[in-house]
Amino acid sequence: MITSFQMRAARALLGIDQKTLAELAGVSLPTIQRMEASVGNVRGVVESLTKVVEALNHAGVDLIGEHARSDDGGRGVRLKQPGPPRRVGG
Repeated sequence: MITSFQMRAARALLGIDQKTLAELAGVSLPTIQRMEASVGNVRGVVESLTKVVEALNHAGVDLIGEHARSDDGGRGVRLKQPGPPRRVGG
């Protein structure tokens, strides 16, 4: 699962807006807006959520789940490679 906070943080790391994420994921802008408006875990159609997670992953973001290994534990996002985030999309 991904939280709305993780989605917004991932977009910020990539330097993209909601429209660009929607295009990268192949979903509508209102779908991204609804997902990011969720409280806690993002709710929605599993297929759409999977597309968004795959798009973020492909763009270079690791989404850290609740029990995934990380130095400090907990949820979060991180870039796959060190250094400044690379810009993607438009």
